[in-house]
This record gives sequence, C-alpha cells and structure tokens, in this order.
Amino acid sequence: MLKDFKEFALRGNVVDMAVGIIIGAAFGTVVKSLVSDVLTPPLGLLMGDVDFSNLFMTLKEGTTPGPYPTLEQAQEAGAVVISWGIFVDNVVAFLIVALAMFFVVRAMVRLKRKEEGPPPPPTARDCPHCMMSIPLKATRCGHCTATVEAA
Repeated sequence: MLKDFKEFALRGNVVDMAVGIIIGAAFGTVVKSLVSDVLTPPLGLLMGDVDFSNLFMTLKEGTTPGPYPTLEQAQEAGAVVISWGIFVDNVVAFLIVALAMFFVVRAMVRLKRKEEGPPPPPTARDCPHCMMSIPLKATRCGHCTATVEAA
C-alpha cells in the first residue's frame, strides 16, 4: 500500500499540481499585498482620505455604544458589522489573480500550438460520387468504381 501511494505521489501530474498550488498561494499573497498596500492607499487618497480597510457598516451595536471610528474598535466592542471595504480589496485581488492566470493559460495554449506545428497536408479526398474517402492520386474510386480526376 505504501508503494502504491509513493507511485501516485511521485507521478509527474501530482508533483506539477503541488508546485502550482504552492506558487499560486505565494502569488496570491503578493497580489493581496499589491492591492492593500499599493493600489488602495492612493485610490483612498483620491476619494478623500478613505481607508478601505475601515469601510464597514454596523448592523448591531456591541457592548459599547457606537459610532465606531475603526473596524477594529467595532469588533472589540462586539458589534455586528459588514466589512465591505475589505471585501472590495479581496475582489480587486481576485480580479488581478484571475487576469494573471488568464494570461498564463493563454501563453501555454500558444506554446502548445507552436509545438504541435501546422497540420500535415491532406493525403485523401472525398469521391464526388459516393463521398467516400479516396487517396489524392487515385483516378478511380475504390468504393463505387467511378472515374475521378487525379488531384
């Protein structure tokens, strides 16, 4: 049983998938930092000093009555909140990752097409009488025995 598991785990596809998951997680961390640390601060500045991580809506006040200036203070007070600013950050991060993955997949498809090369030239054609496949150089159809012009 251990031998079977070892064979499965060391198969090329499983190792490739594991590497892809690890690199994907690391890439997700980098994109998350890009969004929260690089993109949203200038965007918040343009919108009038808005901090996206502190955009929330209070549904129910906590033990300490509001208003709460920050999301952290609202959560400490036990308030029920919708943190829609963090959600916006996560949506932007997801869109960046999805766009990057689209470009990666697109590049892989193009490389695969180049490796395959152009399709080989046809070696057969259809008989105009019976529509069966015959060799290009044939002058008579082997199926219906009709005379055909050589290609």
